[in-house]
Amino acid sequence: MEPSIRLTFKRKFIAGLIVTIPVAISIFIFIQLFKIVDGLLGPIYDYIFGRHIAGLGFITAIVLIFVVGIISTNVFGKKLLDQLEKLLFLKIPVFKSLYSSIKQLIDAFSPENTSSFQKFVIVEYPRKGCFAFGFQTKICTIQSEESEKKLAAVYIPTNNLYLGEVVLFEPECVIHTDIPVQQGIKIILSGGIASPDVIRGEK
Repeated sequence: MEPSIRLTFKRKFIAGLIVTIPVAISIFIFIQLFKIVDGLLGPIYDYIFGRHIAGLGFITAIVLIFVVGIISTNVFGKKLLDQLEKLLFLKIPVFKSLYSSIKQLIDAFSPENTSSFQKFVIVEYPRKGCFAFGFQTKICTIQSEESEKKLAAVYIPTNNLYLGEVVLFEPECVIHTDIPVQQGIKIILSGGIASPDVIRGEK
């Protein structure tokens, strides 16, 4: 095989891998998720019908999640779910801590939640001259007998999105961007690829 033909083949093959790998991984994850969810509710239908019907458990789970979503966005339904949460999930000592931690983490990234992440920001971290994307979560006031100081709490993802560090900065050291929080989450998940070419700062 001539060098030019070999080089062309290599480039085309790599280009094919770049397209194929994300598709293959996405399909694999979906299939595994399908098997897990279908396996949870499938045995119920196996018992009712006396045979396995693939996908029935998965469809039921999707419908249940959708119904819960409708109920949770209704005022009466939200109060009902809150009461069930207090009676069932927050009464078991060990399960209570686990459930609360997971719920707070999921709520932080929910589109319905407007209080957890206030702004998508840029901060100088972990050292001078290096900058990192983060999410401003709160303004804290540190009080002493002589003075008080305001600090901005910024969550900086260090491992994809769900693991990171909370660092306190002086408010003037935090660069607020014009990027919405949801777009900021996409930027973090994409490894920065989804970030715009020009980022404008906000006061």
